[in-house]
Amino acid sequence: MNNKLLCLALLVSPTAMADNMVNWWDVSVTALYGENYDLAPSEKQTTLTFETAGDWKYGDWFAFQDVTYFNGSNVSKDNTTYGEISTRFSAGKILGKTVGFGPVTDLSLALTLEEGEGPVKAFLYGVGMDIKIPYFSYFQLNTYRRHAISSDNISDGWQLTPAFRMDFPIGNSNIVFDGFIDWVFVADEAVYETNFHFNPQLKYDLGAVMLGEHQKNKLFVGIEYDYWKNKYGVDGIEQNTFSVIAKYHF
Repeated sequence: MNNKLLCLALLVSPTAMADNMVNWWDVSVTALYGENYDLAPSEKQTTLTFETAGDWKYGDWFAFQDVTYFNGSNVSKDNTTYGEISTRFSAGKILGKTVGFGPVTDLSLALTLEEGEGPVKAFLYGVGMDIKIPYFSYFQLNTYRRHAISSDNISDGWQLTPAFRMDFPIGNSNIVFDGFIDWVFVADEAVYETNFHFNPQLKYDLGAVMLGEHQKNKLFVGIEYDYWKNKYGVDGIEQNTFSVIAKYHF
């Protein structure tokens, strides 16, 4: 895998837990299959996503690594990788007091590193907000300045990234609606278009039903919707597709 930082995060998390630095952490793997993907060697793709997320003494983190396989007999390259690692340093946690206003419950320094094959490496930095909204388990809004690392990457600009989750209890189980939006609303290069990427998932806690209460919040199945206007900043490329997913939390 390209993103060695994710592997490092997975190794550091349990050590930090033992030192009382981590409040909670999670590791999961997701299998996804979908069709109608644009700007790829094959319209059909199978993706394995490895994720870790957690909350620690001075903030929180989220990291993922995608390994994507292109399904088709005519592709010259049958797989690719892409990953991100994000962390936020909470002003409220560091100062030991509430830092916010109105529905905003905390402010953070938000950092993200994007890394993959090709001209996609970028460092993002900005301000994160935790916002309390009725019916949402959480709602985060990060405003980033994008800075390309690889010399052939032209994705410099400004980006707005909301991330959210909603839970709907159903008997002994649960339906989860979560996801993110990456909106590059200012682009520094005229040949790189502003773009809008909406990626929500709707998942059912199948483990709680099939395997009992002790397996609640472990095995989820559902669908992912992926809408990306001007994908990769390419004018006129509009990806609009659904995928089936299965996700397991360790």
